[in-house]
Amino acid sequence: VDVSLSSSLPSEMLIKIFSYLDAVSLLSVGCVNKHFYHLANDNEIWLKIYSICFQPRRTIWKMKSEQTETVSLGCAALHDRKPGYWKKEYIFKQIAAVKTRLMRLVKPVDPYTGLPCKNKEAMKASGLSWMIVLKDKNGKEHITEKAKLSFKDTSVTILWYSTNWPCLDSLSTLKLFGVIPLLPDQSQAPSKNGPRRRSLIAEYHLANLTESSVALGADKLVQLFSLNPGLLVGLWKEKNEIAFVMVSLHYHQLLERSTLGSATVQYALPPNKPVLDDVDPGYGLHDYSLHLDMHGGSCTYLCGTFKSLFCRKGDIANGYLRLTVISLKDNKKHLPLAGTLGLSWETDVFKGNVKDCFMMDVTLLDETGKPFWCFSAPVYIELSSEASGLYDYLGRTYTTYYADSEGKVRIELVWLEETKEYFIVNLVLYISTKKVNNWYGTNY
Repeated sequence: VDVSLSSSLPSEMLIKIFSYLDAVSLLSVGCVNKHFYHLANDNEIWLKIYSICFQPRRTIWKMKSEQTETVSLGCAALHDRKPGYWKKEYIFKQIAAVKTRLMRLVKPVDPYTGLPCKNKEAMKASGLSWMIVLKDKNGKEHITEKAKLSFKDTSVTILWYSTNWPCLDSLSTLKLFGVIPLLPDQSQAPSKNGPRRRSLIAEYHLANLTESSVALGADKLVQLFSLNPGLLVGLWKEKNEIAFVMVSLHYHQLLERSTLGSATVQYALPPNKPVLDDVDPGYGLHDYSLHLDMHGGSCTYLCGTFKSLFCRKGDIANGYLRLTVISLKDNKKHLPLAGTLGLSWETDVFKGNVKDCFMMDVTLLDETGKPFWCFSAPVYIELSSEASGLYDYLGRTYTTYYADSEGKVRIELVWLEETKEYFIVNLVLYISTKKVNNWYGTNY
């Protein structure tokens, strides 16, 4: 439609034309210009859409000779409301309906992970996708949406690549957004041209990336750098420009972060309501469960659940509770990693694998089975500089380390040359006492 020609039509005629549009098309038309925006806010059009969709108990519309006419209640609903009122009511009710469907889907919980069983179904039902926005130092934004998804037990890894990345030296920030249709239609795939909502998940500062981030490793083509939470940036070795961006998102509260935030403010997670226990002297120190997943793209190196983890009061030191998952002394619990460790990547032309790097998903549950500390992040192994106390193994020892504001993970591995595999011989979690105290209402 020629916008200039349409704008010359009388308002009454445009409103008549708009009355034949569905909700998504009407919202799109309202983005053309200010004149169309005001006309597309017409309460009579939106009241009709609202009443057909939600079928109110009291009749607002009557059908006569294939025409729709308002009755007295409809007149009151139109004239007593400001322009755009019924559009807002329709949008709010649609959003509420989507949230209700999602809550039903995420209600069943996996007893091993403590997470919803139907995360994929919930994401599909909401039409959820993710995008990154690169902002340069002049304030210009570069949006990248096309992504490749890889689903695991407790996380989803999202890979973006492009031939038109801005120069790394010119960039200031990278923002990660969840994107959902404003009015998701269950009967068809969401349209990228339709109205959508952004929810800010995380913001990363890219200035001096190679200095402010953690260098994970490299292959012949790229170097990997990571930033918390879960961001991995691959740089071309020769040009020092972005080759790809990878983000690993843990399922715990993924839907909330991806849908309930605004375009500028991240969704604030509700605090846990502690249930005080004055009888148990070790309240908050025992009956933890850990679900651990190590993977590198299509390969899974370890996936296991560890129950009945505990911490003695004497193990609390330097502001951390120590939970020993695999002990150096108990060789019966030492575990092998399947396959050759490496993190796979690809672009539209090249692909590769950075050795000794992988994604680590940690899901720690409290004594009630509620997710307590969860993350998904890229990590790497390095040759240990400490003397080994491993007399049962002949091989080099390596370490993997992760830390954030809530806790730390330390893993020791031994490389067995004969079988060409790594064995985990020590795995310890360190949980911030501040987090434990806030969660349980204790004082350690």
